[in-house]
Parts: sequence; structure tokens; C-alpha cells
Amino acid sequence: MSTLQVPVNSTDYVQGDPHAPVTLVEYGDYQCPACGAAIPIVKAVQTHFGKELRFVFRNFPLTQIHPEAESAAETAEFAGTHGHFWDVHDALYENQEELGSRFTLILPRLWTFPRRLCAKPLRRARSERRCAATSWVA
Repeated sequence: MSTLQVPVNSTDYVQGDPHAPVTLVEYGDYQCPACGAAIPIVKAVQTHFGKELRFVFRNFPLTQIHPEAESAAETAEFAGTHGHFWDVHDALYENQEELGSRFTLILPRLWTFPRRLCAKPLRRARSERRCAATSWVA
């Protein structure tokens, strides 16, 4: 069993019982086809284990091979600061083929979001700090 270099903490996005005996941590890239293919499997595992499983998602954009992954991660992080991380997480994976600046700009219209916040730029520096803080060492 591997040990996380950065333990699950209050800055993580978590689904499930915070005291569940099992924690599944995914380091994901919204443009990665394998990550997208894993979504229905993760959801099935969550359903199967119910309260016994805590699921944690950490953004890990592989920018060298997925040029839209970082902006997608920034979009999810921005939405997360306003309580909409999981909505955007799911929408990004459901629309993987459409990722790009145009998509991330119209994405806030897909969920209830205060219009004044849509005009604010994404918080790139915050996102970069979060992604770096959750990186792991193999």
C-alpha cells in the first residue's frame, strides 16, 4: 500500500463520509482519456462501497501532453471556491472532447452561478499553488 506524501486535508475535494475506513484518491487530468474512462468505474465503486468509501479528487494536469488540462483544472478550482467543484468536475469529464478556452468560458452558464463572479478571471496563481501542494512523489 502506498502512503500519500500530502495527506487528505481540508483543501481537498471529497465525496463520501469523511471518516470512511477506505479512501480512494485520484490524481486526475480532465483531458486524459484514461481519466475520463475511469469516471464511470469510480462512480460504480462509490455506489458499491457507499459509506465505507471516501473519494478524493486532486487536479494533476499533464500539460506536456494535454494542452487544455491546466485551464480545465483552473476552471474546476475556481468553481470549487464557490461551492461548485463537483458540478464542474463532472461537466469537464462529460465534455472532454470540447475542452478549450471557449468551453471553459461558457461552462459557468451550465450551472447556477452569480453573474458577477463569471466576469472575474480564473485564479491561476491559487490553482497553481493547489496543484503543486497536492503533488506526490513516486
